Amino acid sequence: MDYKRYNTFEALANYKEDWNHLVEQSAHNVPFLTYEYLQAWWQTLGGGEWPDTSELVLIAAFEQGQLVGIAPLFHAKNVLGQPALMFVGAIEVSDFLDFIARPDDLSEFLTGLLDFLSANPGIPAWEHLDLYNILEDSPTLSVLEAEAENRGWSHKKVHLQPAPYIPLPGDYDAYLAMIDKKQRHEIRRKLRNVEQSLADPDLYFTVDAESLDADVQTFIEMMAQDPNKRDFLTEPMRQHLHNTARIAFDKGWLHLAFFTLDGNKAAANLSFKYNDRLWLYNSGWDWEYRDYSPGWVLLANLIKWSTENGIREFDFMRGDEPYKYKFGGIDRHIYRMVLTP
Repeated sequence: MDYKRYNTFEALANYKEDWNHLVEQSAHNVPFLTYEYLQAWWQTLGGGEWPDTSELVLIAAFEQGQLVGIAPLFHAKNVLGQPALMFVGAIEVSDFLDFIARPDDLSEFLTGLLDFLSANPGIPAWEHLDLYNILEDSPTLSVLEAEAENRGWSHKKVHLQPAPYIPLPGDYDAYLAMIDKKQRHEIRRKLRNVEQSLADPDLYFTVDAESLDADVQTFIEMMAQDPNKRDFLTEPMRQHLHNTARIAFDKGWLHLAFFTLDGNKAAANLSFKYNDRLWLYNSGWDWEYRDYSPGWVLLANLIKWSTENGIREFDFMRGDEPYKYKFGGIDRHIYRMVLTP
């Protein structure tokens, strides 16, 4: 394989269709690895998570002129203040990250990549390859462990978080039968409370480009009503959310849904409809409507919508919040892998 380093996403713009096609063929076809998402993440450095001194280190591998592997990396000091190469997308706002290559090519690609990173004088000096948010069944983990041992490098795999998901049966009643009886009763009770109220409930989906920015802003303001999210929503983070929503909309996989009461937006979920899954990215609700349990009602309706629209998996993504398990979430886990020459 022939390896090349790129300093900007624009330098690889001619390959973005090949990049995304390679994502589709990788072990994990996730929206966080697409060219457009990672380019948008880099524009704000993860909503201000990383300093402006961070340096992009995109490595692409070619065979006979064909793109066969991508290492979307950047150089910065890691959480311990050590110079490191990390995945573009790390850490907080991109749930699943990885190298991009076909499974059959991955071992060869990573062997050559580590050689390239170690020997190329154009790569910024680094002490660690510090890789976050790798899914537990990614072949990257075992390949990197083997490579580290072969080279006499130290390596450490650290469990980070569970990432619950619901495998959907294609029928809402069948889904309800899958979950705990008490929770099934609770969902039905909350839905019935809304139906019996004097308010007129409905679902609203953002489908027009003209309303996108205003709807995203409404969603952000809902998030900001949660004290746990208010400090998180800095201006760079708000811009990241707008950028991410825009590229997802343009690519056709934004799923911004609102639960409304009498036409007023009471709760919102920003998700990605991608690869026959619904990926729940973030949520918010208007505390004025808390008596209606708007977040739960919207989530129940979205799961119902998913069963009726060919969604095979509802992905809650990272975090062990109790509500995910009450709705039937099944754990899978993500890891951090650190290699040190």
